[in-house]
Amino acid sequence: MGFVARRLRKPGAIPLGCALATLWASPAAAETDLKLFSADAFELSGDLRFVAVDGEKSWTEGDAFGKLRSGSDGELRVQPQLGNVSIVWKPQFTWSFGATVVGSIQGGQRTEAGLSQAYLTFKPMRGSKLAFSARAGLMWPPISLEHEGADWHVGDSITPSAINSWIGEEVRPVAAEATLATDLGEHKLRATAALMAANDTSGTLLTFRGWALHDRTTLAFNHQPLPPLDEPVKYYQAPYSHPLLDVGPGFAHRPGYYAKLAWQPPIPVRIELFRYDNRADPEVVNEDLEWGWRTSFNNLGIVADLHVAIRALGQGAGAEDLRAVQHGQLDPRRRRRRRRGLGRRLRRCRLLRRRLCRWTSGLADHARRQREEQHDEAGGEAHAIH
Repeated sequence: MGFVARRLRKPGAIPLGCALATLWASPAAAETDLKLFSADAFELSGDLRFVAVDGEKSWTEGDAFGKLRSGSDGELRVQPQLGNVSIVWKPQFTWSFGATVVGSIQGGQRTEAGLSQAYLTFKPMRGSKLAFSARAGLMWPPISLEHEGADWHVGDSITPSAINSWIGEEVRPVAAEATLATDLGEHKLRATAALMAANDTSGTLLTFRGWALHDRTTLAFNHQPLPPLDEPVKYYQAPYSHPLLDVGPGFAHRPGYYAKLAWQPPIPVRIELFRYDNRADPEVVNEDLEWGWRTSFNNLGIVADLHVAIRALGQGAGAEDLRAVQHGQLDPRRRRRRRRGLGRRLRRCRLLRRRLCRWTSGLADHARRQREEQHDEAGGEAHAIH
C-alpha cells in the first residue's frame, strides 16, 4: 500500500490508485455479499381456512366441472382447510446476482406439494438514466395486478379474478427476461421482454373446463385434471394437461415470447400493456395425447390510487388465438388423422363490472349438431306415431 501512496502523489495517478484500491477491497466485499443461508434469505407464509360449500364437485378433484377450489356433492360441507404454504429461499451470490426458489404446499381436496418458481436474478446498480434487471428460469410473467411477493400470493383477497386464476393454472413458462426502466421528466417508463419455452399446452384447461375462480397455482411437473370429455374427444385428448411442457421434440424448439410496457404519468395512475404468445404448434401431439395449443393474448392493466386507503385495479384480456388442431381416427390404435378445430375468444374487464364473451369452439358445434340430430329423430318418430 506504500507503493500506491507514493504513486498517488504523481499527476494523473488518481485513476490508477482508485482501480488498485477497488481490486484490493474486492475479496472482502465478495465475502460479505455471499448470503446463502442467512436469516433474511428465507421467507415462510401460509394460511388456514374455514370453508363452507354446497356447490358441485370441484374441478380440482378431476372428472368434474365445478369452478371453485372446493366443492361438494350438493350437500353443505363445512370444514377447516389448509390453504397455501410457501417457503421462499432467496440466496444472494454477489451484490447484484441472486436467485429465488419457492416451494409450495396447496391444501384442500387435492393436496399437492412441489416447486412453484425457481429463477436467477441480476440487478446491477442503476445508471444515471437507465435501470436494468433480468431474470431467467421458471417464473410467472409480470401480468397479474392482484398477485405479489416471491410466493405469488393474492394481496388483497383470497380469490383472484378469473383472468389471473387462469394465469396461475396454465401460464408459467421457463423464460429469460430483461427489463429496462427510465424517467422522462415526471413520467416513468418500464419495458420488459422475454423469450420463453415449456408452455405449449397453455389453453387446454381453459377450453375444456372454462373459467374458474380460485387461488391454486400449477406446480412444476404436476398435471391439471380435465373435466369429463365427450365421446369423440376422449380418444385423442389426454384426460389431463401438463402446463410445463414442450410438446414437440427437444426443449425450446419453437420459443414463444411476452412483452410488457408500463407507464406511470405524474398522477397516481399506472397503465400496463402486456402481450403473450407461446407460438406452440397446434398440429403437434405427443405419445400421451397432449397437444400443442397456440395461445396468444393482449392484456391491459390500470392501477389508480384514489385515496390513501383506496386503490382501483382494472384488468382486461383479449385473446387473438387460442386453438389446437386435433385430428385423428377415433380409434387411438390407428392414429389416422382427421382435422378438427377447437377455439375460444375471450374478453374480460374487471373494475366495476365483469364481462365475458366467448366464441364457440368446434366441440360446441359438434354438441349442437348432435342435439339437432336427436331432435330431428325424435320429431320423425312422433310424426310416425301420429
